[in-house]
Amino acid sequence: MQIKQRVRRLLLSQGIYSSRLVTSDEDLQSFLEMVSPTGIRGKLIRVGGGEPGTDDGDGGYLIPDDLKDIEACFSPGVETNATFERELAERGIPSFLADYSVESPPIDNDLFQFEKKYLGIWNDDVHMRLEDWVNRNTADRDRDLLLQMDIEGAEFSVIIDTPIDIFKRFRIMVIEFHAMDLLFSGQVFSNINQVFEKLMKEFSVVHIHPNNSGTVLSCPTYEIPAVLEFTFYRNDRVESSEEELIFPHPLDIPNDSRKKDIPLPGCWVRTLPAK
Repeated sequence: MQIKQRVRRLLLSQGIYSSRLVTSDEDLQSFLEMVSPTGIRGKLIRVGGGEPGTDDGDGGYLIPDDLKDIEACFSPGVETNATFERELAERGIPSFLADYSVESPPIDNDLFQFEKKYLGIWNDDVHMRLEDWVNRNTADRDRDLLLQMDIEGAEFSVIIDTPIDIFKRFRIMVIEFHAMDLLFSGQVFSNINQVFEKLMKEFSVVHIHPNNSGTVLSCPTYEIPAVLEFTFYRNDRVESSEEELIFPHPLDIPNDSRKKDIPLPGCWVRTLPAK
């Protein structure tokens, strides 16, 4: 199927009608260069993902090995997996969890504090704003936090709604972005680009892993996985390295062990200049 027809079908499935169907190559290239992963000194570690002895990677993420003095993790989007938060608890890091779709976390732990609410852009009986959630649960504004957010597409509006000063309190952020293949849509591209421009002012991307629960939309030049897990590292903590990045990372594991993992397409990785 031609890329224009595939984008049209994708947009129509989302109830979106656009006169500018396809994003220009120049815009896509600029976006991919902006979010291309940065090599860092120090290793990435894997936290969470499946039960011990399995190859199920859902709920596990690669983050910088820089967790000392983290005050707490904020983790909206619990569903049925809390292995990430459990491993943080084993390191003495408490987690604030939230999800309206479940009654409680799947794991009992004294370092968990759960709220039955969705993250959103207003406060009511079902939703709460990230800014307000963070402010009422943290007393020491000088201590760093960690964010792990998987909220099934609501991440875009939440990021736009949240002041950058709140994000700057997070040393490390892992955010799963959905419907990223809509980057091909000229109408939607600018909205996604705005979200990442906001975060990239204070953070560097240090890892990207496609979630193999989604598909990949391709054109002759670019490949965009629909669901991508981004690891952000606050710029004041980043010590860059020119060591070549490897994708998939040796610690990457398929989210769905029944399906083959999706390697990060090469168009997402910045090529270092020759020495």
